[in-house]
Amino acid sequence: MAGPVYPWRNDNRFELLIDGTVFFPRIIREMQAARRTIDVELYLVSSGESSDEVSATLIEAVQRGVRVRCLLDSLGSHEMDSDDRQRLLDAGIELRFYNPLRLFHWVGNFHRDHRKLLLIDEELAFVGGTGFTDEFCQPVEGGYCPWHEQMLAVRGPVVFDWLDLFERQWKASGSGWRRKPSGGERQRIPPTPPTGDGWARVSYADASSQQEVLQSLFATVARADRRVWLATPYFLPAWRVRRALMRAARRGVDVRLLLSGPKHDHPSIRYAGQRFFARLLRAGVRIYEYQPRFLHLKTVLVDDWVSLGSCNFDNWSLHWNLEANQNVIDSDLAQAVQESFEADFQQSVEWTRSAWKSLPLWHRFKIRLWSSLNRLVSVWFSIRR
Repeated sequence: MAGPVYPWRNDNRFELLIDGTVFFPRIIREMQAARRTIDVELYLVSSGESSDEVSATLIEAVQRGVRVRCLLDSLGSHEMDSDDRQRLLDAGIELRFYNPLRLFHWVGNFHRDHRKLLLIDEELAFVGGTGFTDEFCQPVEGGYCPWHEQMLAVRGPVVFDWLDLFERQWKASGSGWRRKPSGGERQRIPPTPPTGDGWARVSYADASSQQEVLQSLFATVARADRRVWLATPYFLPAWRVRRALMRAARRGVDVRLLLSGPKHDHPSIRYAGQRFFARLLRAGVRIYEYQPRFLHLKTVLVDDWVSLGSCNFDNWSLHWNLEANQNVIDSDLAQAVQESFEADFQQSVEWTRSAWKSLPLWHRFKIRLWSSLNRLVSVWFSIRR
């Protein structure tokens, strides 16, 4: 069965936090101030300076009587040393791992918890794309973290829905449960809320059994009047996503994609995704590749509607992962997200149809190679599922 569809809730407050130099110290301070509970659900966690600081903060919280629960993905946290895990357990932190890797589990090992959620005292939620790794959280030369990321700090009634989503997955992981694909059920998306600020709802995916986060995107893009700006590091979108973007562009909506450029953790994905550029450009979609660092944002701005969280809106995420985004209607947040996009566009290279046509043969070969491999993998997994 599909899970609940959460409603729009009013009277929420939001703060956009850009890059680990901003959001990581803020997260640490809020954890240090926690009085009752800290709940963490993350994909990427690895041993290093950042995780050491988080662990010390969580251990101190337990010592002053705070209940701390950490739900980590077993694959995403495989670079977290066993000594670091044991240190958390010895301190009294409740620690669970989603879908532990098993030798003969075959494609079942591809089901992953890709959500990024931190809840403090059931009053404050941090939602976005970060993990507790040095790539996200530790600045290097130049004062920036290697990975460009955003987190959203949220207060208000919608935090209780985030808590409900966490509780459901915490209980499921404790029982050894793993979501199995069921063909995908179409969910009834709540209508757009009344005009005003402070509206928010939790939007999520439970692999292919619940893809409400995707349906929410489609519904919003279909009624876009002015703009559809989408940032993602792994551009391998489903056909339905590409079609929705092209339809919006053809009716005059300002459609832009902000993607990772040459600095990428998986260059093969960048090349595989570039096979879609020619058709998107012909439809009027503008495509930017961010240059300074690896762009890891998962952010959508449709008119004044914002969606920010863990979902890449690609086939892999929607078929195999647990994902979650915060959907928001709020003029101040929309303005902050717009300014962030505009700053990133300024540091990007925009693709043109002439640039695409003049690509050197070696670049075209890499696009063809990685595109072919991506298609083969997609077909194989669709059969195995």
